Amino acid sequence: MRHTRLRAVTTAALAAATALTLAACGGASPGDSTDGSTSGSDGGSGDGDQSAVGGEASAWILTGGGWPVTAASFERWNEGNPDQTITVEEFENDAFKEKIRTSVGSGEAPTLIMNWTGGTLADYVAGGQVDDITAETEDLVSRVMPSVAQNGVVDGATYAVPMNDVQPVILYYNEDVFAQAGIEVPTTWQETLDAVATLSDAGIIPFSLAGQSVWPELMWIQYLTDRIGGPEVFQAVLDGEPDAWSDPAILEALTKIQELVDAGGFGDAFASVAADQSADAALVHTGRAAMLLQGSWLYATFHADNPEFATSALGFTTFPTIEGGSGDPANIVGNPANFWSISASASDEAKQTALDYLNEFVYDEDQLTAMLDAGSVPPVAGLEDRIAQSDDAEYLEFAYGMVQDAPHFQLSWDQALPSDQAQELLTNLSQIFLGEITPQQFVDAMNAIL
Repeated sequence: MRHTRLRAVTTAALAAATALTLAACGGASPGDSTDGSTSGSDGGSGDGDQSAVGGEASAWILTGGGWPVTAASFERWNEGNPDQTITVEEFENDAFKEKIRTSVGSGEAPTLIMNWTGGTLADYVAGGQVDDITAETEDLVSRVMPSVAQNGVVDGATYAVPMNDVQPVILYYNEDVFAQAGIEVPTTWQETLDAVATLSDAGIIPFSLAGQSVWPELMWIQYLTDRIGGPEVFQAVLDGEPDAWSDPAILEALTKIQELVDAGGFGDAFASVAADQSADAALVHTGRAAMLLQGSWLYATFHADNPEFATSALGFTTFPTIEGGSGDPANIVGNPANFWSISASASDEAKQTALDYLNEFVYDEDQLTAMLDAGSVPPVAGLEDRIAQSDDAEYLEFAYGMVQDAPHFQLSWDQALPSDQAQELLTNLSQIFLGEITPQQFVDAMNAIL
């Protein structure tokens, strides 16, 4: 088992987060956006008219997690480039996903369109909604890990460039809870089931899960499918092979999920827990839940919400192995990074401003320092020495090592698939967790839309 304890986030990083009044990962952003324009305090209820059609460049970002670093980057840009300012608006994760597709489709998108690549980016490219920026971003792309940068390439051309940290999914846990229960953190599936029984008997939720948001449930089916059958299983789905969802590894993964639910693995109220309000993290740092499978971005959330817990009792490790599985235990799932694309609907002036920002400020020295100080891992090669000297070296080395050592890094399924299939996936997966359909019914429904 790989395990470490988090060290304190630097005072500078916490001060920056406080100054920006940004909530924890997925939480609402309560104030103004970074350039003084009003953000929707309810996570995206602003007027949303900051479109890319006019002369001024614009960008939409998320709240919490490592996003204060991106917000600060735009602040630095606007301070140094008063004639090329970028208007910034903040959204909670779910609100952003709902709004961005409509805005892109109507030609009212911000100049800089944040996305997770995969099927979403392919849709944008097919619709002529984002620009080919291959030539304009060569220097930026050359500084990024090739395995990350290639996610922004469609048909040999670059349509998106990474803009923040690599985001593997990690198993977080409360060390104090495990000590009180007198058990070790599970490293195999059988140990996981044993731990669930012990923790449940003690009145502790074994795994916190934001079931209301649904997308965190993807992390479970992805890791289980990969551990059981390897990355080839989902690749067949992406390739559109007939009945690809019928692979035995997927059926076994779905069965294990329902067995875990029935055993009380997620408690009895997970369907009402929302990730956007960091309620899943709160269950862990308050000791009501023992573990949480979530993205690396949650590091900053724990520190912002409960610094004492984060520096004394927060542990992390990799997803358990599956006995008899053929997948490599070093494989990881998550997001290689978030990416910027440039709206094809933007004015030439706004596009140039966006390109200048990308080339001059994304992964510049100030951003790299701020990311490492905030516990985020930049997808930039050759950072080993800087990471080793960081106050958060243990965590950063763990996350950086996960990415470097992974034979395969699988993109989140809801981003990898075309949008229509992604929505059906989320709907059916939610029903699996709620026990409303069987694994076979899930498979049949997903095969029908391949």
